[in-house]
Amino acid sequence: MAFLSDTLARVKPSPTIAVTNKARELKEAGRDVIGLGAGEPDFDTPENIKRAAIAAIESGKTKYTAVDGIPELKKAICAKFERENGLSYKPSQITVGTGGKQVLYNALVATLNPGDEVVIPAPYWVSYPDMVLLAGGTPVFVEGRMQTGYKITGAQLEAAITPKTKWFIFNSPSNPSGAAYSREELKELTDVLMRHPQVWVMSDDMYEHLTFGDFEFVTPAQVEPGLYDRTLTCNGVSKAYAMTGWRIGYAGGPEALIKAMGKVQSQSTSNPCSISQYAAVEALNGPQDYVAESREAFERRRDLVVAALNTCPGITCPTPEGAFYVYPSVEGCIGKTSKGGVKITDDEAFAAALLEEAGVAVVFGAAFGLSPNFRISYATSDAALTEACARIKAFCEGLK
Repeated sequence: MAFLSDTLARVKPSPTIAVTNKARELKEAGRDVIGLGAGEPDFDTPENIKRAAIAAIESGKTKYTAVDGIPELKKAICAKFERENGLSYKPSQITVGTGGKQVLYNALVATLNPGDEVVIPAPYWVSYPDMVLLAGGTPVFVEGRMQTGYKITGAQLEAAITPKTKWFIFNSPSNPSGAAYSREELKELTDVLMRHPQVWVMSDDMYEHLTFGDFEFVTPAQVEPGLYDRTLTCNGVSKAYAMTGWRIGYAGGPEALIKAMGKVQSQSTSNPCSISQYAAVEALNGPQDYVAESREAFERRRDLVVAALNTCPGITCPTPEGAFYVYPSVEGCIGKTSKGGVKITDDEAFAAALLEEAGVAVVFGAAFGLSPNFRISYATSDAALTEACARIKAFCEGLK
C-alpha cells in the first residue's frame, strides 16, 4: 500500500515558487541573480494599514474570529463591491480566506465531484488546474494565443463547454499575460454562459486595480446581471495594497455556496489571521492614494520592459492591459544554441539557460499552459528591470 495519496500524484509543485526559490538559493551562494519570478509588489504595505494592524494587536484583537471573516471586514467588502463594481452583496454572501488561493480552493472542494469539468483559459495561473485536480475535477483548457492578445473568444468557450462543465474560471487582468478583457470582449463570453445555465463562473479579479491607460475594468456579474446567482466574484488585498504576506482573500457569491465554503474552511484552516483582517478593513475603507501611485509606477515599468524586450532578437512582447507581468514569445529563439552550449529546444530550456548564463530568473511558459513563452514579473525596481532586460538581450544576441 502506497503511503502518499493517489490524488497528490495528480498535481505538481508551483513552478513560480520553484523559480523564486532557485533564484534565492543562487543569490545566497554568491551568484549575481535578478529574480523576475515572484508575483508580488515590491512596495511596502501602506503606513495606515500597518498602523491599523498594530492598533489591533494593542487592543487585544488576537483571538479566534468567525471562521470566514469578522463582521467589520465583511461589511467593508460589501461596500467595496457596491462602490467599485456595482454589485450588491449581504455579509452572509461574503467569505474571507487565508489569501485568494484558499478562497478559490474552498469553492472547488465544496462543489466538484469526480467527472466534473472546469474550463480554464490558457495561459493560466499555475495553481488553477492543480487545485481543480486536488478537488477531484478535470481541467479543460482553451488557448488564447498571442495573436488574439492572449484572450479567448466566445466561440472557443462555447466549443469547450459540455454537459459535464461545472465552472468557468475567468481571470482579468491575467496572471501570467497581463491581458484584460474589455466590456465588449467579456460580454461575448457572458452571452455564451447565459446559454449554459449549469456552468458557474469563478471570476478572479485579484489584479482589478492594476489596469493602465484608459482601460475600464469590469467583472462578469457586473457585465451580465443574469449571471449574478451563479458567479463567485473573488478578490483580495495582496496585489492592490502590497499585502501579499498578510494573506487575506475574499469573495462574494450566492449564500448556499458561501456557506458550503465556510464548512470547508471550518475543518481546514478555520479563521484567517485576526490582525490581518483588521488591517484589511483599513485597506478597503481607508485612503486609496497608494492604489493610484502603484498603478502609475507599474505602468511605467510595463512600458520600459516591453520596449526593451522587443529589441531582443527572437523575442516578441505584446503590450498587456494590466497586472504586472509580460508574457513574451521566444519562438524566434527555438532551435538555436546558447553561448554556453545549451540547445534551446523549448521555453523551459530557454529559461534554464537564461538563469545559468545570464543570471536572470523568469518562469517558462509551459508552466502556464502556453508555449513558447516566458513570464516576467516587473514588480521590481526600474534599475533591476533595465539591467535584466540588457542581460536578456545579450543572451539572445549570443544565440546561434
